Parts: sequence; C-alpha cells; structure tokens
Amino acid sequence: MSKKYTHLHFHTEYSLLDGANKIKDVAKRIKELGMNAIAMTDHGNMFGAIDFYKTMKKEGIKPIIGIEAYVHNGEVGEKDNSFHLCLYAKDEVGYQNLMYLSSQSYEDYYYKPRISKSLLKQHNQGVLCTSACLAGEINFHLNNKAEKNLKKGAEGYKKAKEVALEYKEIFGDDFYIEIMRHGINSQKEIDDQLIKLSKETEIKLVATNDTHYTFQEDSEAHEVFMCIGTGKTWNDTNRLRHSVHEFYIKSPDEMYSVFADIPNAVETTEEIANKCNLDLQLGNPTPPNFKFTLEYSKEMNLELPQPNQRFSFQNDDLLFEKKCREGLENRLKIVSEDKHEKYKKRLELEIGIIQKMKFSGYMLIVWDFVRASKEMNIPVGPGRGSAAGSLVAFVLEITDIDPMKYDLLFERFLNPARKSMPDIDMDFAQNKRQQIIKYVQEKYGQENVAQVVTFNSLLAKGVLRDVSRVYEITPKEADAFAKLIPNQLGITLEKAYELEPKIEDHLNSREEFKKIWEISKALEGLKRNTGIHAAGLVISNEPLWRKTPLYIPPSKDNEKTIITQYSLNFLEDVDLIKFDFLGLKTLDVIDGAIRLVKEHKGIEIDWHQIDVNDKKVYDFMSEGKTIGMFQIESSGMQDLNRRLKPSNFEDVIALIALYRPGPMDSGMLDDFVERKHGKKEISYPFK
Repeated sequence: MSKKYTHLHFHTEYSLLDGANKIKDVAKRIKELGMNAIAMTDHGNMFGAIDFYKTMKKEGIKPIIGIEAYVHNGEVGEKDNSFHLCLYAKDEVGYQNLMYLSSQSYEDYYYKPRISKSLLKQHNQGVLCTSACLAGEINFHLNNKAEKNLKKGAEGYKKAKEVALEYKEIFGDDFYIEIMRHGINSQKEIDDQLIKLSKETEIKLVATNDTHYTFQEDSEAHEVFMCIGTGKTWNDTNRLRHSVHEFYIKSPDEMYSVFADIPNAVETTEEIANKCNLDLQLGNPTPPNFKFTLEYSKEMNLELPQPNQRFSFQNDDLLFEKKCREGLENRLKIVSEDKHEKYKKRLELEIGIIQKMKFSGYMLIVWDFVRASKEMNIPVGPGRGSAAGSLVAFVLEITDIDPMKYDLLFERFLNPARKSMPDIDMDFAQNKRQQIIKYVQEKYGQENVAQVVTFNSLLAKGVLRDVSRVYEITPKEADAFAKLIPNQLGITLEKAYELEPKIEDHLNSREEFKKIWEISKALEGLKRNTGIHAAGLVISNEPLWRKTPLYIPPSKDNEKTIITQYSLNFLEDVDLIKFDFLGLKTLDVIDGAIRLVKEHKGIEIDWHQIDVNDKKVYDFMSEGKTIGMFQIESSGMQDLNRRLKPSNFEDVIALIALYRPGPMDSGMLDDFVERKHGKKEISYPFK
C-alpha cells in the first residue's frame, strides 16, 4: 500500500510576493506525486480560494480551503502583536465562517489583517485549526527555551501549554499542533517540546512542510521573488533569505523519511483531509433584486419591505413592465406611426426573455442609477457594447441608441442559451463617477456593495526588469534586455524567444543574462500586488461576505474602499454579477465644453439632440483631425479617416468595427474603403 500524505501548510501565488506556487503547476505536481488532496493557506487572505478549488477539482484532487490568519489577543500598540494560525473549512458552514473572519480581519487591520481570539471563538463552527509555523503563538513561547535563562524557558513552555489548551477549548478535537522539520535551528530547538506538549495535552501532532515553491530547484527564484517584494538586491546582507531549501512540494516518501520517528504525525494529515469535505455549488448566478423606495412601493400599491428585506422577482417584474411600457410611449414620439407595432412586439419579446432569466431587477437597478445620475447632473454616455442592442435599455433611457434603427440584435445582450451573464457598460464623467457609486452604496447598503479586486502580475518585460534589478544589472542594460521582447498582447518569455532571434544572442553574450532569463521564466505570471477594477461593482441581496470574502486595501489618506477578494473571473461562480461604472474623460471634456459655451455665448447645448449627420463634422474627420474623439483618435484611426472620408454615422460605425486585427488582416477593411469610393463593386455573398 502506497504511503499517503496531504500538504496542509501551503502558500499559492496569492500569498503575494511570497508564495511562488502557480496553482495550475501545483495541480499537475500533486497528481504526479500520487496525492489525492491539498490545502491552501495563503497569508491573511482568501484571494485564490475559487481559483484553487476549481483547478484542483478539475484534476481530480480534493481542495481544502484554508487561510494562514494573523490572530491577536486584543492588545494594540505593538507592531508584531499577532501570531500565525492556520484555519480550514470543514464544510460550507466553515467556509462561510472563514469568509467572515477574513473580511473582518481587514476591518481590524494593524500592519496586517488581524483576527481577534474573541471573534474566532464566535465563528469557529465548521472550522479546523492547526498551530502554524514558527510565527505561531505556541512556537513563539516555546522558542524562549532557546535562551540561556532556564526559568524563562520553563515559563515559555508553561505559556505554550496554556495557549494549546485554549485552542483545544475553542476547536476541540479539530485543533492540531503542527510540527515542521526544515532543518532550521529554531525548529530543532523546540522539536522535543512539541512532542512533549502533544502528549501532555492529548492534542495530536500533524507533520507539515511550509511550502512556498513547487520544486526544490526553485529556491533561488523564490528568494529573488522576495527581493522583488522587499526592494532588495541579491547581495544585500539585510535581505530576507532562507538558510535551507526545503520549502517545496515534498512527496509522501520524503515526508515519512523526515518524520520517521513520529509517522503518526504524517498520517494525521489524512485524518484532517478526511474531515474537510467542502462542496461548493458554483455557477448559475442570480441577479440581485431592485430595492423599492417608498415612492415606488406606493406607485405599485405594494407594502414597503422591512429593513434588510428585499422584494421578490415577481414584484421586480411588475415595476419593470410598467416602466418599460411607459418608456416606449415616450420613445415612440420620434418614431413614424407605421413602425409602432413593430416596436411593441420587439419590446414584449425582450421583456419576456428578461423576466424568464430573472433580470428584471438587474435592469431596474441600472435604470435607477442612470436616472439618478442625470438628476445629479452627472454626464452619462449614450451606451455602448451589447446593451445597445436592447430596446428595453433604450426605452428605459439606459441607452440613447435606437436598436431598431440600426438593426441591432438583442440576443448579443441577453440569450438564454448563453452560459455567461451579460453586463451593461455605463460611462460616467470621470470626475463625478464616485458620486454615483456612493449613491448605489447608500441605496443598497455598504455591506451589500463592493468594487472588484484585480491582480497585477509579473509579465514578460516587467519580470525581466525586476530580476535584472535584483542582480544589480544597470537600468540601461535591463531596459535594453526588456526591449528585445516583442510588443504583443499576452506575449510570454518562451514565445518571445521563438519570435526574436536576438534574444538568444543576448543570452550568450553574458552568463548573468542566462541566469536572469531562467529566473524570470520561473517567476513570470506570478501575482505581484492587488488593484481595483477600473469599472466593476457588485451588488448583492445579502451581505457580500456570504459570497466572497472582502478586502480593504491600505490607503494613504485613510479612505476606506471595500473590494471583493475574488477577482472578476470568479464572481459569477459565487453568484455575483458585475455592474460596470466606467469613468470616461471624454464626458468630462464634453461637459466642460458645454459649460463654457453657455458661460461665454449664452447658448445651452443638449448633446443628445445634436445632428449626427452634420457635414462639417465629417469634413473635419476626413482630414484626420480626430484627436480627442473617443475611439478614433489614434494615429492609425486618423490615417483611416483620411482614407475612408466618412460622410455619415454609419461610416463611423463601420470604421470602428473594421479597425481591428481580424478585418484588417483579411482585407475587409481595404475592401470597405474601396467600395465606399466606388472603386470596387459591392457584393453580398451570403444573400
């Protein structure tokens, strides 16, 4: 029978600038080693939980969601007043508690995201706990034994025992004492004490390996990674460095060899793995409901819900239908009467699909904040993207583009057969965007609304520059090295090597460059730091921590911004749909221009009413004078405008649609220009 072992103390790439384990590579390695389960315990966060869970499940590996938390006793005023503690979700209740604890840790942020012991006691259900590494509270007290003062050492053991029993009281048989053997002196000095403590308290030992990188040969790359994070160089005597190279994914045989004298501690990892049986139901997101105010409740003869209550989808449907039909009557005033019936049929078709997909509330939410924006004099764009194909969006005045006039397809926006959910890209003036976000937060509640996290990664050119700096290559040389990478979206170092022959010559010119290249390849793609999505906002019917742990990034001005710990790619997995609040500087410019015209000329301009076929505008564009015009101001667009010489709005639509790699490479763009000027006959091959 083959030996079994489960890694329980494991840092993925989401332990930012510390964990160098790429989740996809980890899944392959764990499978190669014949292990059936693995836990993640990233430092102070759950950023990668869904990524980790899905990737491991796909490979047939049992994922154990955990976190290496920072726990304190309530003391303040000291920098290092918290200790590491590993927490794992046994089931969905435990997962909910981990999300809550992780979210609250940023509310109690003090140098690090902290959890108090009192909070831990309140949210321990479904949570399994281990004592963590040398930075754990038990090990901290045991390490006093290393000092020559034997009395103090004895006091340290006594305190460690008190702490162990305290955690046993909180978690019962779900608390374990971790024992690690990396060859570090501090670990050796407390090894016997941990074994003794386990026997005296009847708390089981569990053998773990503090894993930060995948293969043993990755140890140098990991130290470089830490240098990047701390701004140090390789030769800096004060940099963080490992005295051993044991923080890699070890096989079961290696772990049994290291802990040959206490094999039960290795076997305990399987006991823990068997206790953790989290089964997440991912996908199938449900849009949030609209929040009725007193005004809308009276309008619909509905009783106003109690605080923290929301109306049902049925009530959303009633208000949605009413507002759509009222909006259609208003829009039909500028449509010839012979087309009215066509518009009505299209509207009823869209209403039916939206209601069937439970999107009435979603549309009402967007309708409401667009309406509020206009009331607050916040410039709003006329609409873009797939939402422009919706007549519902047009009649609700979410967009100002008539989809019937331009034969736009509603199915591009919402289609029951499509797996991914649609979203509506709304443009707001950049300098007033925060006002409308604040409106939504106040209406739906601070705990129900959040912006979305992003992760900045070490990409091809950037990682070369970073690694070059660590090895003290001059900025000029590092820049020259990075410039050898072709300017292609999504380019990797491996792909660049295939495309650019000069890279091989450069690597052969100096031995240091070969090393930098190999280290850079090992680190490429790892997460560097967090950011905030430029537009995304999520709204939930319930407190967001029930669906995603929340994160409050450190701020120099103490501005509190709540964002999700799960990135955009995993929001729909946890039943969240994104709303896009784009800040568009073009709207600021237009708003400023309108204001100046009014101030200096006394003329009020409504840009929604401007003639889109004004000949003077197209003459201007035909000269390539498009700087400052949204989406057509690049040098390539200026040249295309001179070639095409657009004469109507439809030409501009075609111009933007065709100026992209596919149509350009296939010759479609050139064909359109020639046909526009009568140099080529127009044909319809699919007629």
